[in-house]
Amino acid sequence: MTLPEKMTETATVMAQQEVAPGVYRMELSSPAVAKVAQPGQFVQVRIFNGNHILRRPLGIAECDSARGCFTMFYRIVGSGTRDLSLLVHGEILNVLGPLGHGFATAFHHPLLIGGGMGLSPLLSYAQAKRGACDILMGGKNAEELFWQSFYAPYVQKTFLTTDDGSLGSRGFTTTIFPQVLKQDTYDGVLVCGPEIMMRGIAKMAAQAGIPCQVSLEKRMACGLGACLSCSIDMTDGRRKKVCKDGPVFWAEEVFA
Repeated sequence: MTLPEKMTETATVMAQQEVAPGVYRMELSSPAVAKVAQPGQFVQVRIFNGNHILRRPLGIAECDSARGCFTMFYRIVGSGTRDLSLLVHGEILNVLGPLGHGFATAFHHPLLIGGGMGLSPLLSYAQAKRGACDILMGGKNAEELFWQSFYAPYVQKTFLTTDDGSLGSRGFTTTIFPQVLKQDTYDGVLVCGPEIMMRGIAKMAAQAGIPCQVSLEKRMACGLGACLSCSIDMTDGRRKKVCKDGPVFWAEEVFA
């Protein structure tokens, strides 16, 4: 399949740091992507070392259109992300994107809810709506909530929960979500993280009468909707592709 040239760009690594064990933050100089990316979109990354045929889908976390840069967070899960973590300042890779449909931006005071690496695409929304969002973040332990420092410049209130109780409330995001709803009036809930968490939040948001969007993660190859590898069943019986029709969907479209 031939990719549209206008969607691909050679990007330069500007900075890379390990922000938690096995989790990296990479900043790329990529003016074309940084100029037009919308919150919730992603890119497909190709590493120029000859070891990997397929691109890796990674969410866009922050954009600086003035500098022509954007950042991504990723966890080492295989050889591709391991090789990505070895890149240093000045090295190049190829990015395809921005891809997919992002979050609705019409909300005035939304609550963002993320777990694990799902906090990466939500950060782009917090940046775009600077000062308008609250964030509820969950992790296994305090070490996994390194995200606080990255969200601090963009959000009003931060609610924390950990499985072991080492930081914030003990439990899951679904545990304290009802309590958080009592503290403020939200016109939308945006969620990204483990599916079981998103299903639980979506159900409670529906019961509270609050619109909810979820960002799905699915293994994909092309990122353009051609290979069908990321197809999912919708609640109305149709099949859609996470890469092209998503990754963001209204919760009622994907969770019965």
